Amino acid sequence: MKVILLQDVKNMGKRDDIVNVSDGYARNFLFPQKLAMEAKPGAMKEVERKRAAEAAREAERKAEAQAKALMLKDKGVTLAVKCGETGRLYGSVTTAEIAQVLEKQYGIRVDKKKIELTEPIKQVGDVIMNVWLYSGITAQMVVHVVPVEK
Repeated sequence: MKVILLQDVKNMGKRDDIVNVSDGYARNFLFPQKLAMEAKPGAMKEVERKRAAEAAREAERKAEAQAKALMLKDKGVTLAVKCGETGRLYGSVTTAEIAQVLEKQYGIRVDKKKIELTEPIKQVGDVIMNVWLYSGITAQMVVHVVPVEK
């Protein structure tokens, strides 16, 4: 019997998958637990419509991320921080600070968890960072850390 899964079922499939199961398994377990429904033609069309809509949304998100990546590519972010005479910072520059400056300078909101630094920024100078925008789409940028004017 063909059924449409209403929820993820371990060792069977994910939500909205159409799978073949035995009649007894469907009647005695999947249907009573509300894990699946019978795959009728109308329901199958609805699943296909949902999949097409999700694919369109996914393509839109990916195109938006690529546009952001092109905009950010090879650009820099400038941060003015307090430091000692030798250029050593009083603390470090966090990804949250970088995300704030990125939004202020370019108007692009990026989650602080999506900014990758190879090492903590504790010195005045230029540091290369990666901004993860979407699955497989990253933009490499430079953080210019300068001492604050006194």
